[in-house]
Amino acid sequence: MARIESFLSARLFLSPQLVDHRIYFISNLSGHLSLYSMEYGGSVPEPLLPPDIALQNPDLIEGKSFFVFHKIGKILVMLDKDGDENYQPMLIPISGGYPEQTFYNFFENYRVHLLKCDGTHQICYLSAESRKESMRESFKGVLSSGELVKLAQSRWGAFVDSHNKSHSKIIIIDGYTAGDEVLYLWDEKRKNIQLLYGIPLEDRKPDQVIPLNSIDFTHFTRHDRGLIFSTALFDDALGLGYLRFTNPSKIRPVAITGIQHKGKGELHKFISIRKNIYLLEYNIDGCSWLYEGEFDEDKLKMNLTKVIIGKKAISNGMLESFNYDKGSDTYILSHSKATTPTQIYTVEGNKRKKIVSHTNERVIGIPESYLSSGEDASFTSFDSLRVSARLYLPTADTSSKPPYPLIYYIHGGPQSQERPDFSWFSMPLIQFLNLNGFAVFVPNVRGSKGYGLSYMKRVDHDWGGNDRLDHVHAMSLLKKDPRIDITRAAVVGRSYGGYMTLTMASRHPELWSAAVDMFGPYDLLTFYDRLPETWKPYFNLSLGDPIKDREFLIERSPKTYIDQIQCPLLVIQGKNDPRVIEQESRDLVEHLRNIGKKVEYLMFENEGHDVLKLENRITCYNSITEFFKKQLMK
Repeated sequence: MARIESFLSARLFLSPQLVDHRIYFISNLSGHLSLYSMEYGGSVPEPLLPPDIALQNPDLIEGKSFFVFHKIGKILVMLDKDGDENYQPMLIPISGGYPEQTFYNFFENYRVHLLKCDGTHQICYLSAESRKESMRESFKGVLSSGELVKLAQSRWGAFVDSHNKSHSKIIIIDGYTAGDEVLYLWDEKRKNIQLLYGIPLEDRKPDQVIPLNSIDFTHFTRHDRGLIFSTALFDDALGLGYLRFTNPSKIRPVAITGIQHKGKGELHKFISIRKNIYLLEYNIDGCSWLYEGEFDEDKLKMNLTKVIIGKKAISNGMLESFNYDKGSDTYILSHSKATTPTQIYTVEGNKRKKIVSHTNERVIGIPESYLSSGEDASFTSFDSLRVSARLYLPTADTSSKPPYPLIYYIHGGPQSQERPDFSWFSMPLIQFLNLNGFAVFVPNVRGSKGYGLSYMKRVDHDWGGNDRLDHVHAMSLLKKDPRIDITRAAVVGRSYGGYMTLTMASRHPELWSAAVDMFGPYDLLTFYDRLPETWKPYFNLSLGDPIKDREFLIERSPKTYIDQIQCPLLVIQGKNDPRVIEQESRDLVEHLRNIGKKVEYLMFENEGHDVLKLENRITCYNSITEFFKKQLMK
């Protein structure tokens, strides 16, 4: 029988940065995430942090987890305490050492995010969340001197999105809900910010309709003539836009030529490399494509000249992160598939044809033929909307035979997406469940990212509405598949997926024989009240106002229906979670126990809004799997 340790033996290799022929990266080689370095081409990884310090999942951090400032021989690393997400910028020597405070401990009472870094000038840009009030501040930091310059503050982000070459001009973005952005320009000469594009929330008229722009990944063009960026103004699946600083209210489309992929998806990232050369990352049916392109500013055309990822050796998977090393003209990246752990690659040479693998991680003790790549299971929902989904079944080489009991997996977010990503929590679980004889269905219902802005916006102010009905409709279709035994079905999800798990189990109890909630909101009113103050403005708009929308939030809360739950429930929670605090899950568990319902509670003392440490991951995966076996394979 397969053991979860076989999957977890494949260590994570995340966020690689190539500096002076050394590779710096995050890995869980020691059983928790930490920072390491190794020689180009691979060598024994060298730890750079003390063994008692753990890093956070890079996917949960706004911005960078670390950055190597080679000229001053330092690494700036963002540290919290066992998942509490109170990140602090700390410096260590480039060869490793004990973290020391930066900027004279100025950020002691903030939650800080590392946004942009310039290794040439030893400059970083930081976003600082107040822990006392609903306010974010942005700063420019000079590491060589410890100088901090406050740039802006706002309840809505004040995120530093880009800067010009001399750092004399900076683009700052406020974001209200997904796709609703306003741009500001900070100018060193004026020492303040001015509105560049959009209508600030406070200046909008009642019921005024504002076109969503989804402006992101802004870049100054040569000689600061204009700004190029990704936007949904001309394409719901996102494309490129351009504005001249002489007439910033007029945004013009940038034509993109040379696309080689096919399928459903969207432009995911847009990064400046040098002069007029850019990288465009697309998310197509959950898989990553990365192109190098050349921008013609006069003709407003972006010609994609080279495919970096998406064909041949690095394809059919997900790009975890990438970086460009200017000195060697090399791309370094981390990539994984549904059946393949994260690997570090470099893509080199003028034609980008040379691919060098620097790791060879694998699942031990389990033949690759036992692992499932999944099959397309997209469906048309109750209102004719197409919903992307995948169905993972035990492979023919395993001993399991259909019909299989079903595990219905719901991703978090809600504006997230389930992708073929071995580095994420769900994929080892999906594969392990397959090996234990379960079918696993993974939908990306309305509200998921990856399918255009309008699709993602469908969940705003509608948690537990049409997204719930997508799941109900999917179950009605799955019962027609002879390979699946729909009478033995369980639902599981994390975060928003945990919320939806509780919603499905309580509002549609006839569908489920078991449910697993991982740190999901139980009562939307207490969930909102317990959020960090800086997160409340966003949830006020996207979820609902706790005063004006009180009755709506009660109607959409699992708490309202939880007494109807019929199946056994397993609740999993991290003690230090700042997003869905432990009290939220404890309230749920205590109520169900008081009314005589079957509920188990698994709480990790040293985790936050994830389960990252090896011993906890083993316990977590095994607990979920054994719980499902007990309830569905009686």
